[in-house]
Amino acid sequence: MDRIAGQKRTGQFLYPQIEPFDQRMLDVGDGHRLYVEQCGHPQGAPVIVLHGGPGGGCSPAMRRYFDPAHYRIILFDQRGCGRSRPHASVTANTTWHLVADIERIRAALGIDRWIVFGGSWGATLALVYGETHPDRAVHLVLRGVFLATQGELDWFYGGGAGAFWPDRWREFVSPVPEDERADLIAAYHKRLFSGDTVEEVRFARAWAAWENALASVESHGPGGDAPGDYARAFARLENHYFTHNAFLDEDGQILRDIARLDDVPGTIVQGRLDMICPPVSAWRLAERWRRADLRMIPVAGHALSEPGISAELMRVMDNLRH
Repeated sequence: MDRIAGQKRTGQFLYPQIEPFDQRMLDVGDGHRLYVEQCGHPQGAPVIVLHGGPGGGCSPAMRRYFDPAHYRIILFDQRGCGRSRPHASVTANTTWHLVADIERIRAALGIDRWIVFGGSWGATLALVYGETHPDRAVHLVLRGVFLATQGELDWFYGGGAGAFWPDRWREFVSPVPEDERADLIAAYHKRLFSGDTVEEVRFARAWAAWENALASVESHGPGGDAPGDYARAFARLENHYFTHNAFLDEDGQILRDIARLDDVPGTIVQGRLDMICPPVSAWRLAERWRRADLRMIPVAGHALSEPGISAELMRVMDNLRH
């Protein structure tokens, strides 16, 4: 929940706020139009930023992890979220649509190869994109690794994380009838796509609140309700992707195909206390990926805004300037 988790603690590490030099709506077909922006140096080293969720959208803070005198920073809102339209739509919205969209953006901007920077679901998408188009990736910079496996979904939506946060888990589970609690993703799906906007927003806020509560190692629980439109898009898209196992061919596909990244270097920044995407996924990825460098951050959770994670990502991106 990068957009909801607070950024105040990270300001000391980040570059000053900047405004885009280019903003556009890109027609990618299927009735979808994507918001795309560019910041920093127009002739700089290109880096594409993949936001989390699915459905999280990009935020101005994401521009600040890159030296604007060196990098050409490209951010976009994935299908159905942020400023992209149609809002909260899951029609023609799969992992493979998003991979194709990234290629459309690259071609539209006249870029040959770029650094791919993504966290959480953005890390998943970066890996799938890299495995599909390894010749286009200069370097993958990943944070809070999610491999889109059933085990990871079971951890977060089956009670694993709930064992550490029983109070917040009860709030997440309680709106669902007892006889449906064995599959909370399915139970929420039924209500997030009910056609009743009031019900959809209510369950979307509960879905978002569960994730937001666990994003930071310093979280004390309730963080306030997300805005209704944001929560609805976030929850519907995330649930849609998780219902379909991220539209991958088989469980464990990313590790199955990791040899495709043999010639692509990567840096993984992982919070050791990440309750949303436990570090074992980052560890397994680094063990299998020949050119990966795993940086485990000792006292950090999941959020991009965790100070240790922000500081390390800044170091990584600054070092890649050379």
